[in-house]
Amino acid sequence: MGSSTLMVRITAASAVFFAALVVQAPAQAGPASCAAGNPLQPTAELFATDNTATITDPDDQRLRTRLEAFELTVDGIVVQNVALPVGSTLVSGVFWSDERQQATYERSRNFHIACAAGPELQRLADQVRSRFHQESVLTFEPLPQNAPGVDAFTVEVAGIDVHRFRDALVADPVAREHLVGGSVTEDKTLILVADLADYTLTQQFVTALGGNWNTAKVKYGDREFVG
Repeated sequence: MGSSTLMVRITAASAVFFAALVVQAPAQAGPASCAAGNPLQPTAELFATDNTATITDPDDQRLRTRLEAFELTVDGIVVQNVALPVGSTLVSGVFWSDERQQATYERSRNFHIACAAGPELQRLADQVRSRFHQESVLTFEPLPQNAPGVDAFTVEVAGIDVHRFRDALVADPVAREHLVGGSVTEDKTLILVADLADYTLTQQFVTALGGNWNTAKVKYGDREFVG
């Protein structure tokens, strides 16, 4: 998505967002959940898809979709919950299936959301889950490293493509049990969302994969599988 298109969408969403504040109950998301001094700064991430099929073929054409209509619908759900969509990243996911004993694939989006946190974020995610008939939706709320609610972290690793990640995950039974899967952006950046207890394991997996572990790319926070 071009920067001009994104700004048009953010501006339009902002207008709806602030208009919605007038009619929403105090318990809804809003200014209290916005980042201090910058209502456009993301306060949460949401990983979701509209896919309900199990895809095991990496050449399946369904993995070529750009999920543009899905993106617009989720943005609408975000605004309806008086939060603000501030862009999303198209990603290709690889996950290990214990049932099938093989890797499965999924096209999804990593949504960046402003002015939503805690129960507000969980409610929003549950609406996305229900709307698209998903078993669960993954959310991540960035927090200071030493905050009481921190139970997970995300890390971004540049220069890793989907096939390289898939082969490494399949070959490492410990990593696939603990990490289960991950997502890769179109510019070949691997995104892992892992339990805080698996920090060392994740770092070792990334290093063995040939990736560069950059602590500046690690974010701590609260991870939830809403479903």
